[in-house]
Amino acid sequence: QVQLVESGGGLVQAGGSLRLSCAASGRTFSSYVMGWFRQAPEKEREFVAAISRAAIGTYYANSVKGRFTISRDNAKNTVYLQMNNLKPEDTAVYYCAADSRQYSSKWDEYDYWGQGTQVTVSS
Repeated sequence: QVQLVESGGGLVQAGGSLRLSCAASGRTFSSYVMGWFRQAPEKEREFVAAISRAAIGTYYANSVKGRFTISRDNAKNTVYLQMNNLKPEDTAVYYCAADSRQYSSKWDEYDYWGQGTQVTVSS
């Protein structure tokens, strides 16, 4: 089992940057595909980015491509989401998730979830 804890959220002005971190417990972190999702009020949870086990492959939603970067450090059991040029529409609770199978952009295919961290972008 994997426990995930996100951090790094906060309030930022449009055009600013934030770096989210997700620390995982357990010794099998490198065996999981890791993803970031977000959910705004009254909206469905949506895919943001994912990264393969060895960080060879990265995948992004079109809405964040070129602005967000996902990375991982398997030695530190941590996955990151660097968010640049933030926009008010990026405001949401951001969740990290672990998938024991293969890359997916579908939230219901992920096995483990963190509690989320709030990101608010003011205009």
